[in-house]
Amino acid sequence: MEKVKMESKDIIQNNIEKIGRLFPNVITEIKDEKGNITRAIDFELLKQELSDEIVEGTKERYLLTWPGKKEAIVLANTPTNKTLRPVKEDSLNWETTQNLFIEGDNLEVLKLLQESYLNKIKFIYIDPPYNTGKDFIYKDRFTVEKTKYAKKSGQVDQEGNRLFQNTEYNGRYHSDWLTMIYPRLKLARNLLSEDGVILISIDDNEIHNMRRICDEIFGERNFVANFIWRKSKGSGNDSKYLMVETEYILLYAKNIENVKFNNQVVDIDGKYKFKDEYYKERGGYNLEKLDRGSKGYVESLDFGIKAPDGTLIFPNNRREKYNDGWRWVWSKSKVEWGIKNGYIVFKKGKGNQWNVYCKNYAKVDNEGNPIVRTKLYRNHIGFEENILNIQANHEMKRLFEGAVFSYPKPTTLLKHLISMFYLDNEIILDFFAGSATTAHAVMQLNAEDGGNRKYIMIQLPEPCDENSEAYKAGYKTIAEIAKERIRRAGKKIKEETGADIDYGFRVYRVDSSNMKDVYYAPDKLSQNILDELESNIKEDRTSLDHLTQVMLEAGLELSLPIETKEICGKEVHFVAGNSLAACFDEDVGEELIKEIAKIKPLKAVFRDSSFSSCPDRINLEEIFKSISPDTQIKVL
Repeated sequence: MEKVKMESKDIIQNNIEKIGRLFPNVITEIKDEKGNITRAIDFELLKQELSDEIVEGTKERYLLTWPGKKEAIVLANTPTNKTLRPVKEDSLNWETTQNLFIEGDNLEVLKLLQESYLNKIKFIYIDPPYNTGKDFIYKDRFTVEKTKYAKKSGQVDQEGNRLFQNTEYNGRYHSDWLTMIYPRLKLARNLLSEDGVILISIDDNEIHNMRRICDEIFGERNFVANFIWRKSKGSGNDSKYLMVETEYILLYAKNIENVKFNNQVVDIDGKYKFKDEYYKERGGYNLEKLDRGSKGYVESLDFGIKAPDGTLIFPNNRREKYNDGWRWVWSKSKVEWGIKNGYIVFKKGKGNQWNVYCKNYAKVDNEGNPIVRTKLYRNHIGFEENILNIQANHEMKRLFEGAVFSYPKPTTLLKHLISMFYLDNEIILDFFAGSATTAHAVMQLNAEDGGNRKYIMIQLPEPCDENSEAYKAGYKTIAEIAKERIRRAGKKIKEETGADIDYGFRVYRVDSSNMKDVYYAPDKLSQNILDELESNIKEDRTSLDHLTQVMLEAGLELSLPIETKEICGKEVHFVAGNSLAACFDEDVGEELIKEIAKIKPLKAVFRDSSFSSCPDRINLEEIFKSISPDTQIKVL
């Protein structure tokens, strides 16, 4: 029992708790004056969290560090001026879908989603580069000119961000990988809901570092499990010393106290092997002896049960009542109920003695109530479930009639992981989407159980090798493979199940801001570019481009319904009813403003150049004040 402390609240520890909830990575351990280990704030790291410059400082303490860690923190905290542009021609069911596929550097995308999806993601799964010395990782803040790419051996995305092969001969082998993964996980934590979880696939190369990074970012107390996944049986070939058959999946929670876990449904086929006249409603059954000797003697549970031949049966095959430690599991009244309702079975055993059994049915409990047989999920996967990597290769070959992607994960693995949690109507994020196994698994699960899970896939348009089967089949980037997989998987699931689920997805692509560069750097103004500044918005951008950037800034989810209407001859976009009204046409007149104000939108956005003079803008504000005073008005 906890003792009364007889002292006022420890304000310092309370403040440490508050800071720890915001920045788990700054909580560390130090020795106090008495030599005891106590929790404390790492002020050097806290300074770094509150600065966009690298803060130098050294002090002995318990922490994970590497060359580039402070740069990684800066990378996570530095804002981006990029945006997302809709790609309707690559999308499927744009108007109705709630799923997203985003092409681009996931670091930039995670930053762009911070407002719209803050604390909204229930489940994140990622399969990042394992740093095996053979795979490619991002080299953040390192760019090359696109014209020079032909002379380079590395790979770049559309913005010139270079991917490089991080070989074991690189002096910063672990450091570069840590610097890459750290800011992405840090930003991902912000997106998790308070009852959200993240699962990370990894192998032996970086499991130790990944665990320590996650302890720092999510908090050591929020570690849930390290799943061991048996990915192959007798075919591991990753080591010259041993046959490696397993990988790991780390599970962390945003707040472990809030996570709701599912139990695993037991496969009852073959486990309840006997049948009786109640099979249709109760299912099959197994027999279990009704007496016990290990739970202690209870006099009220030591009574005679009349056998079919009229003799009395006592626990442990006794002929009379006495304390030998054995007793019945059921009470006398329940035994009478069980005999009457077909739950009790009498069988003769050795020595021609009667034994009493109760029936354990598959579909009902021992009181006749309908049940679903479940058990806790285990921290190992694939030993019983037969979830193997080879299944993933077969899946891709069946969909594409060829091997267009290396090392995908099987949908059975993702379905198994997702099913551990209550995720019927939640958003599932994968920001290392690869071939979009996660999206495939979400659709398959929704079709099977009627759920309404949504997904957000993020994938760099990483170029496919020109000698690969994918390139020969017409796929220039991994992102193209992923989008096509979603289309084909959705079509296949619909044909096989006929399920009425969301098979579509909206495609967005990372690009530079819709605003001209001078908008962000007015000091670059010069006389020879004044003619280009008649508008602060780039000429090649559409109204849907502008709307997307406004939605991101306003914190609106990109999957919300968008309706476009023509009002007074102008194009007006409405997001989620009256959540946002936006018009980016020129020469916006008073009549149009009044019509928009009558709808009473929560937010209204116009182009700055839509008004020919300052009085016109003032008039806009006055109209809204009189008709819809609560509307927040902004201009681009």
